[in-house]
Amino acid sequence: MEYQLKNSFLTLTVSTLGAEIQSVVDNNSKCEYIWTAKKEVWPQHAPVLFPIVGRLKNDQYTYKNKTYHLGQHGFAHKKEFELDQQDDTSITLLLKSDEETKKQYPFDFEFRVKYSLVNNLIKEDFIVTNTGSEEMIFGVGGHPGFNLPTNQGLKKEDYYFKFDPSIDHVRIPLEAPLLDWENRSLVSTNSLFEINDQLFEKDAWIFQLDNHPTKVSIKTDKSNYHINVHIDNAPYVGLWSQYPVTADYICIEPWWGIADTKDTNGKLEDKIGMNRVAAGQTWSNGFSMAFHDETK
Repeated sequence: MEYQLKNSFLTLTVSTLGAEIQSVVDNNSKCEYIWTAKKEVWPQHAPVLFPIVGRLKNDQYTYKNKTYHLGQHGFAHKKEFELDQQDDTSITLLLKSDEETKKQYPFDFEFRVKYSLVNNLIKEDFIVTNTGSEEMIFGVGGHPGFNLPTNQGLKKEDYYFKFDPSIDHVRIPLEAPLLDWENRSLVSTNSLFEINDQLFEKDAWIFQLDNHPTKVSIKTDKSNYHINVHIDNAPYVGLWSQYPVTADYICIEPWWGIADTKDTNGKLEDKIGMNRVAAGQTWSNGFSMAFHDETK
């Protein structure tokens, strides 16, 4: 089932399957900002990542000496959520643990994804409630894909990333699909970072944000089209587009969690980048996306 939020700027469509954004349309220019999920390229729009981000070594982990199997980015993006709340400016979708989720992930939880529409900005919040009797360990993140319009003579290569503040960041290299944590390095993100297909030949670019407020923008000097992703306190951000099959879109992914390292011991208790919430408590975080298209 799909639901919509609409104001004078944007129309947001979300699905109960995966609590995933399906579309964000500019009501004036009719521009579609969200990737159209072409099956032959990347068949998703903006999946929600929970209860892990990225891949586990051998797609498995151990917890209290028991082995569990869990695929890339967890299971939330494949699950049907229920409507928890909706009003004129926001919608909240809810996923609860059940017998099926506990075969992959042994915790009791309520996981809410809330979308709020304010002018030309959409806020995406993740709200994790531990409904069990022991501490809960989890990862969570966003994975929105954004269209890169190539009309009016524009090419994918005309777009670039811009980080604000303009400082360098530590990059965590991937030896797909696992992290090469020991070879982290400081790379230049204090200037414009050109987008092209070859950029993702070795998979995603992953940067440490160290929970510092950061804005990552998609821009071009050839039009006024731009998207700003505001990340208040995520420890990581991923930049990604499919390769070698390519198309005119790009993902900016705020993460409160990360893939396994090459040398992981496989224990959930020791997994890097995970969050913890005590029994009966709630954890929440999120990010926002501002959309601009003045080409009309």
